[in-house]
Amino acid sequence: MGSTHFGFKTVDEREKAQRVRGVFDAVAPRYDLMNDLMSAGLHRLWKRYTLSVANPQAGAHVLDLAGGTGDLALAFAKKIGPGGCVVHTDVNETMLRTGRDRLLEHGVLLPTLACDAEQLPFASDSFDFVSVAFGLRNMTHKERALAEMQRVLKPGGKLLVLEFSRVVPPLEKAYDWYSFQVLPRLGKLIVNDADSYRYLAESIRMHPDQESLRQMMKAAGFGHVDVHNLSAGVVALHLGIKC
Repeated sequence: MGSTHFGFKTVDEREKAQRVRGVFDAVAPRYDLMNDLMSAGLHRLWKRYTLSVANPQAGAHVLDLAGGTGDLALAFAKKIGPGGCVVHTDVNETMLRTGRDRLLEHGVLLPTLACDAEQLPFASDSFDFVSVAFGLRNMTHKERALAEMQRVLKPGGKLLVLEFSRVVPPLEKAYDWYSFQVLPRLGKLIVNDADSYRYLAESIRMHPDQESLRQMMKAAGFGHVDVHNLSAGVVALHLGIKC
């Protein structure tokens, strides 16, 4: 068992999984509210853009990884209709329960499964789309997870990775100030948890930048990878197509 990053700290791989679980156990009850506050509602536009780039057709099969509170899974479900299938997954059971309850409040019942993206319990060539929004940076072995996503996609299928990335240089200082000064205070005020949002800021800095992630996806077997910078690079959408 090797070591890995948990924010700026170096920890044992098993310890990272436990710590990440603790972060999301703590924030799950007010996760959506915090997302709205810390992004000024932009996360909804980023996910809407992701759906428009995916352009799913009726009857498609979709795997939503790290699906959390279910907003992207819900959006896919509305697009593909009753003839398709969206599997809503997360490695964190607290987040998964929160998402399942939220989906039910919208009158939508989806297959909901606790699973690890690095060891997906699905057959190869099963899905038209795999999506992961703001979850890849928390995975210990990103290369392994990307390879699994590629495996379960059908030939011609699309992987959509929506994740925090590298902001353009003129905004770096302002973004650092917001990330390390404002976010932890906001977390303390709203969920009484500054540490989880300090981890969020640190984990973004440790995540591969746009080009590095593009190369990782190519190495995982995606024949074509597009990068869409959103909000000056605060977020990037990587679209990979399986050959």
